Amino acid sequence: MKLAVLSGKGGTGKTLVSVNLAAVANNSVYVDCDVEEPNGHLFFKPVEIKKEKVSIKIPVVDEDLCLGCRKCVDFCKFNALAAIINKLIVFDDICHSCGGCIMLCPSHALTEKDKVIGKINSGISEEVKVISGILNTGEASGIPIIKELLSKISAEEKMTVIDCPPGSACIVMESIRDVDYCILVAEPTVFGLHNLALVYQLVKLFNKPHGVVINKWMAGENLIERFCSDNQITVLDKIPFESELGTINSDGEIAAKSEKYYGLFSELLKTVVKEVEHETVTHS
Repeated sequence: MKLAVLSGKGGTGKTLVSVNLAAVANNSVYVDCDVEEPNGHLFFKPVEIKKEKVSIKIPVVDEDLCLGCRKCVDFCKFNALAAIINKLIVFDDICHSCGGCIMLCPSHALTEKDKVIGKINSGISEEVKVISGILNTGEASGIPIIKELLSKISAEEKMTVIDCPPGSACIVMESIRDVDYCILVAEPTVFGLHNLALVYQLVKLFNKPHGVVINKWMAGENLIERFCSDNQITVLDKIPFESELGTINSDGEIAAKSEKYYGLFSELLKTVVKEVEHETVTHS
């Protein structure tokens, strides 16, 4: 079972939910797809870490073979190629590695080389396998790293929790493509509601079963609960706004290791599993 944990913005509690769900699931896999700022490993503190570089293919020009025909320049929709005074220039940072320019070149003046854009770290934390993607500073897109991360768990049979990037951009779409269920984490503020609405539209677009966890919940009228009621979205759980939980989280500790919060996150996991089973029966 693959669960994706999303939020419309950073700081909502997405990693809090992801880390603790993986922890209470015990024999599980935690995948940090927030490649621009991965922080799940700070909680798990994995050991036996294996590091693997992630590369993309970018074009290289042989100026002796280049005819200056500009076919590659006209083809590239990302403006990663430019012909200046009959010299072809490649802008590595905005190349999307599609390979189209190489296929079109009539004189075979373009070949490919590897460019390292980041890495993947894999380790173990008690019974949880921890896999983190890390995008190098200055790189334009982490999608190739996320594709590599998800390829590593494609045949995984253990409970897998995917900590997605915040927001609703392409990098998030790639993270949820093959998951069984999406958990949307939201905080009860006007800003939180706005961003929840965006990520809700995303999971609907992908036709993914989903539910909402309200973090920093307080008694009284709640914007998120009203939104969920109006849109017939299941509220999976409410995580209370408590200084004790905030302190544990800010210290980089796993809250579910305390008796008080173990029950909260284990019940959340049970609820999510029931929701997935219900969706499976409904759509079978």
